[in-house]
Amino acid sequence: MGRYGEQLWAPNSAAPLRGRRMGVYRPYCPDPLAGSPSSLHDDLIARATAVEAGIRSLTGTVMVSLDRLAGFLLRSEAVASSRIAGIGVPPQQVALAEFASGAGTDSVVEGFSVNARRVARNIAALRHAVTDLAEPGAITVDGIVNLQRTLLPGHRHTGTRSVQTWLGGSEWNPLDAAFIPAPPSEVVSLMTDLAAYASGDAHPPLIQAGLVHAQFETIQPFDDGNGRVARMLIHAVLARRGLVTPAVLPVSLAFVSRSDRYVTALAAYCHDGPPGGRASHAALNQWLTFFLDSMVVAIEEARTFADEIAELRRSWDTRLAACREQTVVVRNRPREPSTADRLITMLPGSPVLTAASAARILDVSVQAAWAAAEELVGAGILRRRQIGRGATGYLSREVSDLLTLAERRLAAVKRA
Repeated sequence: MGRYGEQLWAPNSAAPLRGRRMGVYRPYCPDPLAGSPSSLHDDLIARATAVEAGIRSLTGTVMVSLDRLAGFLLRSEAVASSRIAGIGVPPQQVALAEFASGAGTDSVVEGFSVNARRVARNIAALRHAVTDLAEPGAITVDGIVNLQRTLLPGHRHTGTRSVQTWLGGSEWNPLDAAFIPAPPSEVVSLMTDLAAYASGDAHPPLIQAGLVHAQFETIQPFDDGNGRVARMLIHAVLARRGLVTPAVLPVSLAFVSRSDRYVTALAAYCHDGPPGGRASHAALNQWLTFFLDSMVVAIEEARTFADEIAELRRSWDTRLAACREQTVVVRNRPREPSTADRLITMLPGSPVLTAASAARILDVSVQAAWAAAEELVGAGILRRRQIGRGATGYLSREVSDLLTLAERRLAAVKRA
């Protein structure tokens, strides 16, 4: 699994007196994945195969196409992954920031925080992970670094780190740190190995995704954004292997609801000992069992989201029909879906829109898109809101609320 080394820490002259300590610290360097892939017990492989079958069955059992849910699931995953990183933002603010970023109008659209903008960048990076990075060719270190650059634009030190980092303890030295990743001299070779393993098929997709995630978290190759990029790599591997694409599974939501066990299982992965031994197998089993259990939770949450959005769509159709019946002129329902009906279909993926953005997506005139949005306002499906200087937005609060309800539901299960 890996080995702990010993390094001498020399005092930092820029540190305050209390931080100027000398001593030995023990960075952890994991074993390579591609060069000597871990041998796994048959029962673990069988469990992974069963969970994979559960993922594939989603496309035939959910009430709403996963393709139509792709935008919603990407946003849900990015919000939860950011929350693990300590960035908590109301989902509706995230939807506003995502709209602003996608429309290229950040200077116009208002009403969201700096943290919401960070989560929107997480969405953009996650989308790159399941498209560009997951293309049939090899996953590369440069491709992984590009995820960090998308996540942290303008960051001073993107790319693999050239200094020793650590988690916990003092900001001035690693002597009391909770975990110290590999020395910087080892990072490039470890990342090259990880990319090679992620590009192969030595293990079933879920095993591969779980090992890539844990290995990346152990290497900690960047000075910021490691956890979020590590969770993106789960989806990059699964997309590359053909599981649930372009949609993603809300695995970070499962991690959030089981955060203590998430940390414990990742820590167990950093076992000091020879690969293939009993302790090594136990550590791998603990992490991968947790990971597969979390994927089961993610599958159920994806199914629940699909059912909730299907129910929401039925409610919207009922409200729209009732609104139409109350108009002075009774209109026959068109044989082809009206612009308002088509607009309803796009709301789960685009809960914030303007007449101009709806017109582009639906390929209709701005006037037709505006009339459709106003019809949905009249039916109580959309809310009209000023989102910037001279910009009128239309928001679906009910879509944004689904993620909040999911977090509360899983929190209740955690407390039980």
